[in-house]
Amino acid sequence: MLGEILSVEIFAFMMVFVRLGAALMVMPGFGEPSIPARYRLSMALFITLALSPLVVPLIPAQPDSGLEIFLLVGGETVIGLVIGATGRLMMTALHTAGTVIAFQSSLGFAQLVDPTQGIQGAMVASFFSVLGVVLIFATDLHQMMLRALYDSYALFPPGRVPDTGDLATMAQGLLSGSFRVGMQIAAPFIVYGITFYIGVGLLTRLMPRLPIFFVIMPLQITASLIILAIVLSSSMIWFLNYFEGRMVALLMVG
Repeated sequence: MLGEILSVEIFAFMMVFVRLGAALMVMPGFGEPSIPARYRLSMALFITLALSPLVVPLIPAQPDSGLEIFLLVGGETVIGLVIGATGRLMMTALHTAGTVIAFQSSLGFAQLVDPTQGIQGAMVASFFSVLGVVLIFATDLHQMMLRALYDSYALFPPGRVPDTGDLATMAQGLLSGSFRVGMQIAAPFIVYGITFYIGVGLLTRLMPRLPIFFVIMPLQITASLIILAIVLSSSMIWFLNYFEGRMVALLMVG
C-alpha cells in the first residue's frame, strides 16, 4: 500500500517537474544560454517542490501503458515550452529595437554575442536584451512568470492536448506585438535617421568635395548616443508595460 502511494506521488511530482523544467529552460532570466543547464534544472526542482502541493491533485492517474505515459510526458513538455517561449517571444521586442537603432546610428558593424538570444547581433541589441532581463527582475516581473507556471494548469490541464490553433494564434499575437513595440521603441531613431540622411544628401550637393564619410559618421554616432541617453528610460518603461500587460492577459485567461 505504501509503495503504491509513493509510486503515485513520485509520478505526479515528475509530471510537474517536466512542465516546469521545460518552461525554465527557455524562460527569460531563468533559461539564458549563459546559465549552465544543471543550474536551470536545479532551480526547476526547487520550484517544483514549492508548487507540487498545489498542482499534484490536478495530475491524472498514472497510465498503464508506456505509450500513454510517453504522450503525457510529451504533452507536459510542449506546454512547458509554450509557457517559457511566451516570455522569450516578448523579449524579441528589445532585440528588434536594438538592431534597428544600431543600423540607424552606424553602430551595426559592432557585433556582439547576445547572451539572452544565444546568437551574434548588434551591440545595441545585446545591451537592450540584457538590460530588459535585469529590469524584469528588478521590478519583480519574474514573479508573474512564475505565477503563469502555476496558472498554466488551469489554462492547459494535464492530460489534455492543447489546441494548436489557439497556440498558433497566441504566438502570432506575441510576434506581431513584440515587433510593433520594438519599432515603437526605435521610432525616434528612425525619424532621426531619415532626417539625418536627407541633410547629408543636401550637404553633399552643396559641398561635393567634402569627405562625407569621415565627417558624418562621428556626428551620427555622437547624436545617436545622445538620443539614446535621452529616451532609454522611457523606452524601457514602454517595454516593461508591454511585458506586464501581456503577462496579466495570460494570467486572466488562466
